[in-house]
Amino acid sequence: MAAAPGLDAPPDAGGAEVELRLYAELQDFLPPDRRGGPVRRPHLPHQTVKDLIEAVGVPHSEVELVVVDGEVVDFSHRPAPGARVAVYPAFRRLDLGPLPRLHPPRPEPRFVLDVHLGRLARLLRLLGFDVRWASDLDDDELAAVAEAEERILVTRDRGLLKRNRVAHGVFVRSDDALEQAVEVLTRLDLAGRLAPFTRCLVCGDVLEDVPKEAVLDRLEPLTRRYHDRFRRCRGCGRVYWPGSHHERLAATVDEVRARLGSPPDGSRA
Repeated sequence: MAAAPGLDAPPDAGGAEVELRLYAELQDFLPPDRRGGPVRRPHLPHQTVKDLIEAVGVPHSEVELVVVDGEVVDFSHRPAPGARVAVYPAFRRLDLGPLPRLHPPRPEPRFVLDVHLGRLARLLRLLGFDVRWASDLDDDELAAVAEAEERILVTRDRGLLKRNRVAHGVFVRSDDALEQAVEVLTRLDLAGRLAPFTRCLVCGDVLEDVPKEAVLDRLEPLTRRYHDRFRRCRGCGRVYWPGSHHERLAATVDEVRARLGSPPDGSRA
């Protein structure tokens, strides 16, 4: 990962600084040789903690809690000279109770993915999640969809996650789709929300059971002969059945479950 711009920038004329400490996976946004220690920034009176955090390369959507000199603050807080700013990622197992929230309540797990994550989009759909993805969505459109449809934006573009319109996002570290899926589901604590084989892999809409007679004219002769269970996409009309590809897809689902620490799905429906 490229070094974040402006780390340990020289102080202003007055020499005052602000110290930032990033915790847990937020350290991933720093160059390897800078992880584990504080990052010092010049104190600029107009800068908010959101400005400071994003100046060192951390998207605001990755941050769940900010503490300045022992006080929990929101993104609009302007730290004083010499302030110490502690920045924490999302807590999967900790209820922050009445503490101030940096983001609106997280929506239902519905996603929009950037154009480079087509394989991940297909995999999340296989696992039962509502995913918007298209190869021609530019950054402006992605941010607009995330805002208008209250979707969680998943991307490897830090700049995209820094946009004010993006309230909820996940930055994925891996280049591998299966590892990316595990990252997203772990980060959002969604291991218990998997519903495999319930959505269309092409458009993402819901699959519905249909009688064989309703799709008979769309089946190849061998499919007509050997299969009796069918599902049809409510959106695009694509027909699915447990053919030769099904075992491979079921094995992928089992692999995701194993990495999440969940038991395999015995039904393989």
